[in-house]
Amino acid sequence: MSELVHFAVDRAIATVTLDSPANRNALSAQLVSELTEHLAAAGADDEVRAVVLTHTGTVFCAGADLKQQARQGGPELGTRRMLGLLRAIVELPKPVVARIDGAVRAGGLGVVGACDLAVASSRASFAFTEVRLGLAPAIISLTTLGRMTERAASRYYLTGETFDATTAASAGLLTTAADDVDAELAALADALRSCSPQGLAETKALTTRNARAALAERADEVQKLSARLFGSEEAREGMLAFLQKRPPRWTPQ
Repeated sequence: MSELVHFAVDRAIATVTLDSPANRNALSAQLVSELTEHLAAAGADDEVRAVVLTHTGTVFCAGADLKQQARQGGPELGTRRMLGLLRAIVELPKPVVARIDGAVRAGGLGVVGACDLAVASSRASFAFTEVRLGLAPAIISLTTLGRMTERAASRYYLTGETFDATTAASAGLLTTAADDVDAELAALADALRSCSPQGLAETKALTTRNARAALAERADEVQKLSARLFGSEEAREGMLAFLQKRPPRWTPQ
């Protein structure tokens, strides 16, 4: 199989690139495995100060790989992979910066929430689409509720609406929405290069305290909820409708 996630280091910054555009960078088993391995490699490299997580194509990450999940016959493995990935980002002793220049949906927002910093261009768009599929943003609530205002989380969790980068920044999901995302990223990278490894590790431990506590205390609860919803009849209809590009049965005619 060809590599879906690439890894490179330049001047103390590791760049991890999601490169599965045909699958909208969905969180397949292979992509999550490679991404987790590259994060671990960055964490073990004493020369690396921080990690940039970016993407090819027009989608940063579409969330769960629904086709693969259907073939595997159940949600258990997929939900556990998602939890493991969020933990890997949050617990990495180095800052992770999301560079977003496209669409982010569902589980992809959990990845963005797990990152320490996140910058997005005007081309970026966001949506918690779970509610429209008979699901809930259960697992990704662990990394997004602590970022967003309560009103913003309620609106976008409950409606599944699409919102832009400026709105995402105002809601707290992004560090900044930038006209020139690469210029903004370069400025952040230069700032991080000037920081000590110990200073970054200990400071990240402070800033991720709430997220780490949420993962420790509620992971089993939300994983069971997510698995139950994925296995429900309503969610099966929602996912089938999505794959068939038609309205689900509960949509008023």
